[in-house]
Order: sequence, then C-alpha cells, then structure tokens
Amino acid sequence: MAQLPRMNKDATASQASKGRHLADGGDRGAAQAERLRLDTLREYRILDTAPEPAFDRVTKLVADLFDAPIALVSLVDDCRQWFKSAHGLGVTETPREISFCQYVLADGEPLVVTDVVGDPRFRDNPLVTGDPAIRFYAGMPLRAYNGAILGTLCVIDRKERPALTGHELARLGDFAAIIMAEADLRRTAAERDDARQMLERALDFSGVATWQVDPRTEGLTWRGAVADLWGADFETALADINGFLARVHADDRDAVAAVLGESIANGTPYATEYRIMHPERGVRWIAGRGDWDVRSNDAMLTGINVDITEQKSRQENANLLMRELHHRMRNLFATVSAIISLTRHAARDVDDYVERISSRLDALNRAQNVLLGANFMTGSMHALMREVQAAFPRIRWSGPDLLLPENALVAMALLFNELATNAVKHGALVSDEGRVEVHWTQDADGGEPRLFRLTWTESGGSGPIGPPERTSFGTLLMERSVRNNLGGTIERHWEPTGLVCEIALPAKWREA
Repeated sequence: MAQLPRMNKDATASQASKGRHLADGGDRGAAQAERLRLDTLREYRILDTAPEPAFDRVTKLVADLFDAPIALVSLVDDCRQWFKSAHGLGVTETPREISFCQYVLADGEPLVVTDVVGDPRFRDNPLVTGDPAIRFYAGMPLRAYNGAILGTLCVIDRKERPALTGHELARLGDFAAIIMAEADLRRTAAERDDARQMLERALDFSGVATWQVDPRTEGLTWRGAVADLWGADFETALADINGFLARVHADDRDAVAAVLGESIANGTPYATEYRIMHPERGVRWIAGRGDWDVRSNDAMLTGINVDITEQKSRQENANLLMRELHHRMRNLFATVSAIISLTRHAARDVDDYVERISSRLDALNRAQNVLLGANFMTGSMHALMREVQAAFPRIRWSGPDLLLPENALVAMALLFNELATNAVKHGALVSDEGRVEVHWTQDADGGEPRLFRLTWTESGGSGPIGPPERTSFGTLLMERSVRNNLGGTIERHWEPTGLVCEIALPAKWREA
C-alpha cells in the first residue's frame, strides 16, 4: 500500500536537491537510470497521442472523488511534462524544469504539498505565481513494468488543503495502477502487432501465403503474400471456401474440392496443386499444403500456398528438370509447414515464435541462395558455409568443396543454423572470445564404408557448458536432418572448452 510521504523541512530540502540532480543529468548512475526511464516511456508509444476516454474517465473520476478542479495524467519526457489526460486544464504540456512531477521521479515516492506558497521549491514557480495558480499538489508515481517512473497521476487545487490521509493516498495509488494497466494493455497490443507485422513481412518476402479454414463455418482467413498470389480483392473474394473454389480454374475445381473435402471429413493433411484465375495476372499455378491445428475444443486446417507457375512453365520445356524442381519445392513446403507448426508448439510467446520462425526461414533462405546461384538442383558446400559465416562471423571452416543435392543442402543449412543459434544463446558464441571451428573430410574411393565426417568444435566460452536439461525442438530438428534426411549419425559431447558435435554420413557427394 502507498505510504503518506514525509513532508518535514529536511525532506523538503533533500527532495529539491534530488529533483535538480535528476533534471540536470546527475552522475553516471543517474544518467543511466534516466536513459532507461526515457527508453521505457517510448516503449509505450503514448506521447503526443490523441485524448482517449479510458484515461479521461479516470482523471474526471479522480477530480470528483477528491473534490479538486484539476486532475492530470502527466508523462515526463526529457524536457517537458506532457498530459495524456488533463481534466480542468487547458494546456497539453509544460516545461519539465517547472514541473512538480520531477520531484516524484527523483524520490520514487508520492509527493503531497499542502501549502505550495510556503514551500521554497515551488513558491516562485510560474505555475504558482501564474495560471493555474496551484496551491495544493498531490502526485502519485506512474510506475512501469520494469520499475521506471514515467510520470504521475496528480491532483491539483487552487486553494490550500490538508494532507491526504493514508486511505486517500491509497485510493490515488489505485487509480495510478489503473492508468498503468491501461497503458500496459496498449504497450502489449503494440508489441503483439509489431510481432505479427514482422512475421507477415517475412512471409511476404518469402512469397508464401498462409491460410486457415474453420470447418464449422467454412470461413477462410489469410496472411502473408496473399495479394500477390491470389489478387488484391482476396479479403472479400476469398472469405470462405466457396469463394476460394470460385477462383480455382474450372478444369481443376472438382479435384481441389475433393481433396479439401476429404481432408475436412477425415481430419487428414491437405496437399494439392492447381491452377487459379488470378484477376490481375491470369492463369497461375498454386501449390497448397495444410494440416490440422487442434485447440481446446475445435480444430482448424492451417496451411500455406506458394505460386509455382514458373516451375510449371519450365516443366513444359524440360520434364526432367521440372521433376527435380517439383521434388525440391515439395520438400521445401514440408519443411516450412513443419517449422511453422512445430515452432508454434515450442515457442514461449509471440516474440519467441517470431524469432524462431525468422531464424529458421533465414536458414532455408541460405540454402535457396546457394541453389539459385547454381543449377537449382545442387549446391556447393563452400557456398553454403560462406552464407553461414556471413550470418555468424566467428565461425571458421575448412574442408573440400562438395556438390550437395537440394535435400541435403537444406538439411545441412538447418543443422548449421540450429548449432550456431544454440552457440549464440547458450554456447561459445555467448562470449566475445568464443569461437567455432567446423572441419570436414570425405573418405577416398575404395574404402568401405566411405564416410563424410564433420566436426563442430566450440571453444573460448565464458564458462562451463553442459547438456541442456530437456530435448528442444531445435535438437530434434538437428537429429531429424542428420538421421532421417541424410542417413547419418550425430553425436554431441561437452568438453571443458565447449560443445563438440561429430557427424558421420554416407560419402555420396562428388567434389565441386
């Protein structure tokens, strides 16, 4: 419970000193604290926003409850105090150096001044000698989630008043908590919107549209590069299954409806390719993949679309090349779909989800960059390692250059990404002195079995590093990449200097 502030003369002098100290910048510790406070204030994105009923209702209620003409939600910036809500006052801000609230920031406690004219800190203040002729002030800190004080909820009167009772001060503190709860809702919503926008931008750049079908209503919701894939009118034209099927090419419509109907009826995964009539681009080929997202009391079919028109066009000219590209895209769809689905279950919150998805999409992007720089079907091991080193500069590597097929290149890209990400978060790369050495060899012809051998060695970390307490999705992804996709083995052990990961695969790759 908030306590009534001490108002003796010694405290008054101390508060004046602290107020000037903070306003002037103070020593390094005070400057750092003020920097944190200002950074926190900007996190809320509330400065210079329009009046809002949620805040205005509180200041009106506080003014009525305390029978005061003025009640303010005051936020203290670096050189001003700005009023998010100002009941009974016609201005929106005043200079910080004449604000009463700066003393609340300095002390971190409520401030009550019953006789402003008799207080040497305030008697010559323009807010006392001029409009609004303050004679009584009671300010309660507005404390952010991290303890920083952003400003005050204050009650102002033009006449002297007795000090607030403990009960009254507690009530003012409750209203300040309500103000901050509303501000935190805004901040959380803004952060959630930012995370969603980042994910949608990643999907836009990847050329992937995501969708979700509610089988109870047949409603469709979309995210990502939908306008590019389906047309600018997708929000209205593709709002439900009927609208979706209407845009599918007439020759493919029955087959697509059958696949979708079977998925909904049996709860099985959805996968198909078909032509659509794009309103701006004409006939386009679309690939769709989806699976069921089971929630507490319902299930939603969630999936992705990718435009495969160019691949289909090349198929008409070179069937062999198109079969390879189709296989590559199918693997990519399955990988992206699995990452989206499994990362969702492993993530702690929206920010963590966005970070993990972005990291793994980056890994896929590295593999695609290498393939695009070659012949679409194989990629250079050296080219992949240059992509990895560009993202994680303290990784050093050596070994013969090999030509990896698409599925092996993607698997290796995901493997290196998980190892490097773990090293940055928990391993050698946490420390500036930490390093990673990657070395590989491939047995010469003649020996059986011929093996590709790779060693990942971490060193120079900041302290002892041990195995994780539980098996993460990242670990499962590494093991799946090596064992299932590449047919090899992976062994990890922790030396005093850091993690050593040893991988052995069948030696199937020819030198570049």
